Amino acid sequence: MFLNRTFYSLKPFIPRRLQIAIRRRIVLRKRKLYQDVWPIDPRAANPPKGWEGWPYEKRFALVLSHDVDTAIGHQKVFDLAKIEGQMGFHSSFNFVPERYNVSAKLRQDLVRTGFEVAVHGLNHDGKLFFSREIFAKRAIRINKYLREWQATGFNSPSMHRELEWICDLNIDYDQSTFDTDPFEPQPQGIGTIFPFWFQNRYSHRGYVELPYTLCQDFTLFIIMREKDINIWQEKLDWLVEKGGMALLNTHPDYMNFNCKKLGIEEYPAGYYTRFLEYIKSKYDGQYWHALPRDMARFWYENMISKDTLH
Repeated sequence: MFLNRTFYSLKPFIPRRLQIAIRRRIVLRKRKLYQDVWPIDPRAANPPKGWEGWPYEKRFALVLSHDVDTAIGHQKVFDLAKIEGQMGFHSSFNFVPERYNVSAKLRQDLVRTGFEVAVHGLNHDGKLFFSREIFAKRAIRINKYLREWQATGFNSPSMHRELEWICDLNIDYDQSTFDTDPFEPQPQGIGTIFPFWFQNRYSHRGYVELPYTLCQDFTLFIIMREKDINIWQEKLDWLVEKGGMALLNTHPDYMNFNCKKLGIEEYPAGYYTRFLEYIKSKYDGQYWHALPRDMARFWYENMISKDTLH
């Protein structure tokens, strides 16, 4: 935690190219160290007690989510939603309320066309969890945006988290964890490919936690510089075999939709499109495709009395 605080305090003064170069060196070393638990941690496959399966007897569940980190990402939301809509998919777009201007019309259009809107932190400065006092103050404003946007979900920037503190938020679900990802600032995986119920020990407030189970695009294509979707495919095939939840969190900020020269923080949007095509072609009719809010509702209604992970 100390290293994270130091990094985010210094981050505004570190050139972006240098930030990425440092992360690439760190990840290269870590990738060798953690190859036994990434991208697949076999221990995460155990279903929760009382598990009876997904709706409609589907083999696995599919959830798509997008963190919109910057104003540049905000400008690309329509392009991404259009691709998904044309292919028969829907997703959640998670906006940062006080980092850039979030268009009310865009939010309304997304919801009207079958997508979901959620809150992604407050201003994405890496300091949300610096102290309990800071979080409590910011939670008041986050709850304001949740209410105004009629949103029921939260996703913490950079997957920083204190799950008990998040109970301050008026949410049905949170997406600030992962089954296994040793490359995140808080690298401890939650150890499951299923949702779970988290309840505060003191207030008894709780929410459904939805861990992402497919590697984030920034890590895969910007930091690791992968040139194909093999890791996504490999992990998805394993998730299907184990009957888990395939939750993919990507960022329009880093997608290049116009086939022009890639920037240092861009990858071809075609990678994401090809992955959606892979899902449709190989597993057509075998998955329950749910918005995060629908997944949370299903888990609350069917598993809250059975889920013993927390």
